[in-house]
Amino acid sequence: MTKNLVIVESPSKSKTIEKYLGKDYKVVSSKGHIRDLSTTGKYGLGVDIDNDFKPNYVPIAGKKKIISDLKKDIKESEKIYLATDPDREGEAISWHLKDALGIKEKDYERVLFHEITKDKVIEAFKTPRKIDDNLVHSQETRRILDRIIGFRLSRLMQSKTGGKSAGRVQSVALKLVVDREREIENFQKEEYWTIKGVFDEFDSELFNYNHKDIDIKSEEEADQILSKLSDKFTVESIESKKKNKKAKPPFITSTLQQEASTKLNFTAKKTMNIAQKLYEGIDLESETVGLITYMRTDSIRLSDEFIKSGYAYIDKEYGKEYVGYVKTTKKKDNVQDAHEAIRPTSVNRTPASVKKFLTSDEYKLYSLIYYRALASIMADAKVDATTVILDNNNYQFKTSGQILIYDGYLKVYKDYEQSEDKILPDFKENDVLTSNAIEKEQHFTQPPARYTEAKLIKEMEDLGIGRPSTYAKTIDTIKERDYVVLEDKKFKPTQIGIETTDKLQEFFSDLINVEYTKDMEEDLDKIADGDKESLKILKDFYAKFEPEVNIAFKNMEKKKAEETGEVCPECGSPLVIRKGKYGEFTACSNYPECKYIKKEEKEVKDICKCPKCGGTIIEKKTRKGKIFYGCSNYPKCKVAVWDLPTGEVCPNCGELLIEKNKKIKCSHCDYEK
Repeated sequence: MTKNLVIVESPSKSKTIEKYLGKDYKVVSSKGHIRDLSTTGKYGLGVDIDNDFKPNYVPIAGKKKIISDLKKDIKESEKIYLATDPDREGEAISWHLKDALGIKEKDYERVLFHEITKDKVIEAFKTPRKIDDNLVHSQETRRILDRIIGFRLSRLMQSKTGGKSAGRVQSVALKLVVDREREIENFQKEEYWTIKGVFDEFDSELFNYNHKDIDIKSEEEADQILSKLSDKFTVESIESKKKNKKAKPPFITSTLQQEASTKLNFTAKKTMNIAQKLYEGIDLESETVGLITYMRTDSIRLSDEFIKSGYAYIDKEYGKEYVGYVKTTKKKDNVQDAHEAIRPTSVNRTPASVKKFLTSDEYKLYSLIYYRALASIMADAKVDATTVILDNNNYQFKTSGQILIYDGYLKVYKDYEQSEDKILPDFKENDVLTSNAIEKEQHFTQPPARYTEAKLIKEMEDLGIGRPSTYAKTIDTIKERDYVVLEDKKFKPTQIGIETTDKLQEFFSDLINVEYTKDMEEDLDKIADGDKESLKILKDFYAKFEPEVNIAFKNMEKKKAEETGEVCPECGSPLVIRKGKYGEFTACSNYPECKYIKKEEKEVKDICKCPKCGGTIIEKKTRKGKIFYGCSNYPKCKVAVWDLPTGEVCPNCGELLIEKNKKIKCSHCDYEK
């Protein structure tokens, strides 16, 4: 009998933790969620709306064996530790494990660790707790809301438009992209001009007349000013200031995704996948260890332990003068602060020391995380900033320069944050300088830029839409649904993305908007804190939502199918393009009166002769797109194999020989050539 059973989510994490805990512990993986809402009942929601929104959970496809194996492990164990991720999703997974596996209250403990290192894992097992029901209710409420909104609106979009889906957060994120595109389309550019004095070592730009702001709207105005200027400029004032330049705080989920996008050209999805591996554990020479703390967080807080060890490391490697202070920012209302910032689990595991154990992308992301955290507790950089005002016939020109006089945190972060010196010549007040030229230049105001992935994540974070764990998935969804395309790494809405947004705004503007989505996130936070009741939130939402859905199904105009220019050979009606379960097809517009479907001519790839009937073995595809090889005389001849036939037949049984794992084998018996 196993004394202690530990259940985690990830198989790679289970191997790491089992090494730490020793022979008295067996660590197994649930491979994520084991259950989800069913697709039965009213509207296929898997939620009994009339019975206080009771969810109907069923095993996820392919998870029945995992559940069965876990039940056997539980029977052979005295104590069960549920050690899923330290967030609401992880809490819900622990609850599902307890409920689905029939674990008794007295037989389990909930264990949380925010970094997978031996010391922290062992420490976590000394302070277990029970499942936090408030966190579970919060996650369950989110899941039910997302299921109701997603299923109902997606079905509406599919039946009325060319849209594939809609969702509580996804549709608001898409609306941001569409609204920005409309701003760009409606933008009225305005002309303006600048004037600068050109000198040997610097340029200076006109900004004041008689020490008041000046705005040049036309070339005529620019020429009038030029006519009043000479090539003589008098140094009116020189102001030099020593300024401190402080490091940014350590990463949270959103800032990591943003910086990895701009500095490393990673998508949010790629960033989170790599970060997950760094968190779960990397095989080093003498140990397997998680290199970073938990990567789903909205807090910039650092542990006292890391700060203390970080200061010692900075003092030793760079000198006492480089030891800084902990950076803080004003806490936002929507910050949960459940976890530390993203940081290395040990300041002594430098990127250089672990480089040989990491892939190129893992090394790049670990370096970014490591140096951002280290820089955040280092001394400020110092710059000497100089501003010089030049006067030319009561027109004031400005030039600025900056010199880095102390690198501070840039000692380690200079590769990610440039600080270029701009050196000015020595000036003295009342000096008269002669310019080489005075130039005018035409400009036009620019529309707001389209969102990059990094900017969209920042906007979602600032507006309180979604949570750290949802940004990457939300952006991935609107890309996969063909609602947006990337042009020069910026999001541009497609026509179907615009149409979907417009239809949703026509019927659901009070629900699919920033404020409602933000308020719902705050309500979910209050459920997690025990300050709001889940059922009331669901009832209030549904009482508002369902009538609007019914009105939309009744009144939303259905998008006309696109005509192909051909006519139906059976009834003469136009042929149109329709969308089915397995993609687009061409059919009669007079459906259901006429059920004609045009047979698509597919390119047939001949492989070999059929050994049974003399027909041809051709390449085929299943409905799900998987390739197999079958006889062209199907269904009369049902010869079919998954692997590529060689054209030869087996000398033992006469069936086709196939090529598998670089060997020639029989598709039916044990014969191997």
